[in-house]
This record gives sequence, C-alpha cells and structure tokens, in this order.
Amino acid sequence: MLKEGFPMRQRITQDVKDAMKSGDKARLSTLRLLTAAIKDREVGVGGAAPVEVGDAEVIAILQKMVKQRRESVATYEKAGRTDLADQEKAEITVLEGYLPKQMDEAGTKAAVAALVAELGAAGPKDMGRVMGALKERYAGQMDFGKASGVLKDLLK
Repeated sequence: MLKEGFPMRQRITQDVKDAMKSGDKARLSTLRLLTAAIKDREVGVGGAAPVEVGDAEVIAILQKMVKQRRESVATYEKAGRTDLADQEKAEITVLEGYLPKQMDEAGTKAAVAALVAELGAAGPKDMGRVMGALKERYAGQMDFGKASGVLKDLLK
C-alpha cells in the first residue's frame, strides 16, 4: 500500500510500529491521527478529489494539524483547561518532529526581500504574485502569516 519514494510516509509508518512496541500511548495516538488524516486526503474525504499523497502533501497536512492544535491550546487555556492544553501541546511536539526546520525571522525577511527584488514587485498589487512564489519555493519552511506581514511592510 505504501508507495516507494515517499520517505515521510515510510518514516511515519515505522514510527507507529515503534510507538506500539515501546508502549508510548500518547505518541501512538498522535501518529494514528496523522495517518488517518493522510488516508482521508488520499481517498478524498469531505468532497475533495482523491490524490496520491506525497511528501509535500504530508507537510501540508502536518501544518494544518499543528495550526488546529495551536488554536485549541489557546481556547483551552482561555477556558482554564490546562490538562487539555497540555495534551494538545504534546501532540504539537510530535507533529512538529516531522516538519522541516522553520526559517527564523531574519531568514524570512531576507527571503521575502530577495524575492521582491527578483520579481520586481513594487506595490500592494504585486503581493499575491510574491506570496505565490514564496509558497512554491519555501513550502514547509516558512510561516506564511509572518511572511505576509513582512511583505506588506516592504510593499507599502
């Protein structure tokens, strides 16, 4: 069932087996949620078209799951449910272990500035074009929310 050439999928599958053997229930639970999300994307759950899930798609799924959990942490902390917030934080830690290293703020600013210069972007009307190029080149490596803010400042 696993296709060759998708090292992230193979790594996740192996890590599920390792978590089972070691009895790490929290890690196993998080990895099972991840594999379920990958399978859902593969078969097209929710009206989406079925796709072959490669490493880029797995990264997108991971980023979405981390974002959801960060939102849950904020909600739980606001409600005073630190037990649930801690559980979400533990899941974030597991999921982030599969994401590529994120660029720091200085790296993001440098990459945005270089791309603005390369594309000759001059104003706010060029923002979509620059963001599209950033997402293409730096998928999984950059927080695009922060990059958007940096880009707005540059294109004022």
